[in-house]
Order: sequence, then structure tokens, then C-alpha cells
Amino acid sequence: MKQIFPGVFKKGNQLLTKNLVPGFKSYGKLVTVQGKEYCIWDPNKSKAAAGIMNGVKNFPIKKGSKILYLGIASGSTSSFFSDIIQDSGIIYGVEISDRSIRDLNPIADKRKNIVPILANARLTEEYEWVEPVDVVYQDVAIDDQSEILIRNCKRFLKPEGFAMLAIKSRSIDVVKDPKQVYKEEIKKLEKHFKILDRVILDPWEKDHMFLVMKWK
Repeated sequence: MKQIFPGVFKKGNQLLTKNLVPGFKSYGKLVTVQGKEYCIWDPNKSKAAAGIMNGVKNFPIKKGSKILYLGIASGSTSSFFSDIIQDSGIIYGVEISDRSIRDLNPIADKRKNIVPILANARLTEEYEWVEPVDVVYQDVAIDDQSEILIRNCKRFLKPEGFAMLAIKSRSIDVVKDPKQVYKEEIKKLEKHFKILDRVILDPWEKDHMFLVMKWK
């Protein structure tokens, strides 16, 4: 097993994070390696994991990171982020779905470093109390997802902070060639960010591109 990013390990063809709450299974199978419990991070179920598997070179989430997660859903990816940031970090998870928040709450109760927020990611005033963060992670399946990311970064991201985005081409335009969608979204984003990484997520996620960016 080797560490490929802070808190992220690879063993064979599997990604692993050290379980913050030993014995508690959030998402993914649990395995024991050298007496320590790890969670298997499945790239078929997490765009961030798919990005790592497909060659992302920059991964700004680490121990102590403060994260604003837009579209946290029921917490599948954020549970692994929770492992990485440990007790000294925090995830503010914005989600518009009541059902998803209900599913997230028991995970947040156990993990302690996830704060569920029932709100619309378009309306930053609904959670204006959130402190400045190191990373904004965006996973909202909607046609104005780049604009939502920019708006939230202007409001919450620290200077020199990072943003991570999974561009969902079919949510933006179901007809247009995904490559053209990626090009158009990147053009918008480059006005505000330096693009550090851009990777296609096939075969894990069809018609998705994962971006890691630094705020200008």
C-alpha cells in the first residue's frame, strides 16, 4: 500500500482512506491493513475517486481542510473526505433534497466533521454564516453548475483557495457533444480560476470531466 495524496492510499487497484470512525461503515467496504481499518473508495460511485484513478495530479483536500461541498447528497463522497480531513477539518455540506439530508444526518452524527445544510446552492444567502473555506467542491447536476461554483467561491473561498468540479455535460446540454460542453464551461471558469487538472472520467462516469482549479 502506498500513499498517493495526504490521507489517500492505493493498494493494488483500490483506493483507500483510513476510517475516521472505526467499526462504522458509511459507504464502501471496510478492510484492515496492518492492524488499521480503511474504507474502500469506489471510483464507480465517486467522481473525486474517478478523477484520482484517471490521473489527477493535484488534490488539495488534506488534514484540517475546511470544505464547502455543494450537492453533498447522502454523503457518499464526503464520507471519504471526512476521513482525509480528520477531526481538525470540517465539511459544510449544502443539499437541496430533504431526503438526501435525512440520509446524511446519521453519517454526520457519527463523523462529527460534516455539517449538513438544507439549502439551495444557487442562494448563498441561505447559508451565509459559513466561514471562509480552503476548498469548494461542486457536484450539482444542473445546467448552470459553473456559475453556481463561481458565485460560491466569490462568497466563501479563501484567497488562493481551490475548487473542484465534475462537469456533467448531459445536465448542461443533452444534445451537444460533451467535448464542446467542456470547452465552453472551461472558458467561463478560466476567467476566475487557474486550471490545474482536467481529466475525463470515462469509464467510471460517462460524459463527465473533473477539474481541479485554483482561485485567481
